[in-house]
Amino acid sequence: MDDHETSVASLASQIQQFHRRQQPFRIYHGATSSTRQSPYSQNNIISTAHLTHVLQVNRKKQTVLVEPNVPMDQLAQATITHGLVPLVVMEFPGITAGGGFSGTSGESSSFRHGFFDATVRWVEIILPNGEIRTASPTKDADLFWGAASAFGTLGVITMLEIQCREAKPYIELQYQTSSNMADAMHLFHDATADPATEYLDGVVYARDHIVVCAGRLVESPPSDRKVQRFSRAQDPWFYIHAERSTRPLLPQGKLTEYVPLEDYLFRYDRGAFWTGRFAYKYFLTPFNRITRYLLDGFMHTRVMYHALHQSGLSNQYIIQDVAVPFRNATDEFLAWLEEGGTFNSYPIWLCPLRQSQHGGLITGRSSEEGSPPVPNEDEYMMNFGLWAPSPFQGNSPEFIAQNRRLEGQVRKLGGKKWLYANTYYTEEEFWSIYDRTQYTRLRERYQATYLPDLYQKVRVNLSPAATDPTWRGWVRGLVKQVWPLQGLYGVYKAWRGGDYLIQRKNSHV
Repeated sequence: MDDHETSVASLASQIQQFHRRQQPFRIYHGATSSTRQSPYSQNNIISTAHLTHVLQVNRKKQTVLVEPNVPMDQLAQATITHGLVPLVVMEFPGITAGGGFSGTSGESSSFRHGFFDATVRWVEIILPNGEIRTASPTKDADLFWGAASAFGTLGVITMLEIQCREAKPYIELQYQTSSNMADAMHLFHDATADPATEYLDGVVYARDHIVVCAGRLVESPPSDRKVQRFSRAQDPWFYIHAERSTRPLLPQGKLTEYVPLEDYLFRYDRGAFWTGRFAYKYFLTPFNRITRYLLDGFMHTRVMYHALHQSGLSNQYIIQDVAVPFRNATDEFLAWLEEGGTFNSYPIWLCPLRQSQHGGLITGRSSEEGSPPVPNEDEYMMNFGLWAPSPFQGNSPEFIAQNRRLEGQVRKLGGKKWLYANTYYTEEEFWSIYDRTQYTRLRERYQATYLPDLYQKVRVNLSPAATDPTWRGWVRGLVKQVWPLQGLYGVYKAWRGGDYLIQRKNSHV
């Protein structure tokens, strides 16, 4: 803890200097699971990249104390060693505890426990004036819930205590098939109401092929049952395995498998759900079990995000997570996505999320101050993970219109989108969804008004990017526009490793 306190004191001193100059800064984590391009440079950052330690696992309290840059795989390994598992573990190993709290994160246990921020007991935070505070749902609750999902615009998170539960070595995973969204929603309702269900999500492979995956922790599989793994190079990608295993069960059927806990928690890491298959298509490479095995090292999310940022290809993809109330998660919404030309691609991820009356700006239920709580039927939202290439050039009028149609429809249905991805709302639209009055009040109270606000941080900047006038800059710019050089450049940078977010001092790119 002495090293932690020394690091935090140093960060607080740096923030005090930014505050005295009223100079905006951004928080630099060293990596990201966001697809947005962020304007980091060496003179405008507070770096928490070194805060990567699990500080304490308390078996009796069933809690774990961590620094913000502890990734999910390190968190899970540390707690499982002590017979515990966090209530919510995000599906990508590289997502960090701080990112899960300050961003918007939910997983297949979020139908039971809510978003990741709802599982955090307290945080240590450096306010934008350099003051170090501890905040929780009972102490400085406005600061705690304000910082949750505020993307660092109210301060710098430096430590978190996270609630855990008893772990068991395996997940008993039941796949149930449905041939339409209405029947699938009945399955989700039933699984949600069943106290034995501890993990719940689903995949839409086609309008008439939907799989609901419900899991529970168990000590061991029956002696006559094979254990299914998903983490090794020779193992199948989860989404492919689930599709092939359930196709013979249509229109309605059940299948049960037993999966090691860590394999289940990070079952979507290899291939980043199914977006990895687009890399094979881009490079005209056969997509089969042999090539997936040979290229496995490039198909994990940490490497893929590195390549995605360096290549600039993220600007040519629809990468959005949107959530609508359960009552609006219908066949009509799927039909609108497909027939309206907004998102005509499968698979689509389904993840039920429980909202709480208390919650962050994004993760809590919306209600005006003094008004009655949102009715119980809207306690749950269904997240739709929409990830696929767009037929339009990135940031072209057609591409922007495609994203804005999706944002508009979700807003019309009373839903929200998660802000890790590109955001095309106008400022007026954005603040009609998120509570600007409360947020502004918090920024004034905690001296954060000199920092970029949430809209400024997450919106897409459509202004032309500055270019490097040197010949090297010209070559880099050319490479990033030509197939397949654009993709090869991203692969090379991912293979080479190193920093892929921060710009070199005085760099124009």
